[in-house]
Amino acid sequence: MLIAKGIHKSYGNVEVLKGVDLEISKGEIVSIVGASGAGKSTLLHILSTLDRPDRGDLYLDSSPLLQLKGDALATFRNSHVGFVFQFHNLLPEFTALENICIPGFIKGRAEEEVKKNAEELAALLGISSRLGHRPSELSGGEQQRVAIARALINRPEILFADEPSGNLDTVNAKGLHDLFFELRKAFQLSFVIVTHNQELAEMADRKVIMRDGSVFTS
Repeated sequence: MLIAKGIHKSYGNVEVLKGVDLEISKGEIVSIVGASGAGKSTLLHILSTLDRPDRGDLYLDSSPLLQLKGDALATFRNSHVGFVFQFHNLLPEFTALENICIPGFIKGRAEEEVKKNAEELAALLGISSRLGHRPSELSGGEQQRVAIARALINRPEILFADEPSGNLDTVNAKGLHDLFFELRKAFQLSFVIVTHNQELAEMADRKVIMRDGSVFTS
């Protein structure tokens, strides 16, 4: 479903990605592991179109993504891609419900439809009772589930996660890992997950190891 070919990326004189080739199938969960500085987050940002390679090709369902720019790229991201980050990136002045709904409103969907979808996702994720609370009133695990619901509100095809359990305790991390597999089953989602958590890395369908800007599959 997602195909990256010959991805190169440098920052100044430092070559971070050295011709990376990677394919992600529909419904597949892939973990990306490696030492700090190996290029994991850079690769994730390019695969998710948050950053652009110096050269290479990127396709989703055979559509070339690197040709998209400006509004077309933003529309693509909002419709087809979900993001979950270590520090949640929730907007502090909005409630959990409002945070979940924002991508749907940006897409121009009807308010009642978006709110209904948000409430359904909240029920699935076990946070229905927390929808009226602001991020500062939520636990770390609850904030992460709000972020996941926000990532899912527009029914993306693929979800990218950068150290999603890195800021959680052991119990919440285990719950989050299990949740990813439940969501894969419920939505036929593909996941690409950068993680230092070895348990999560080993649970994935495939583990990609990054070393010195290149990828190896274990």
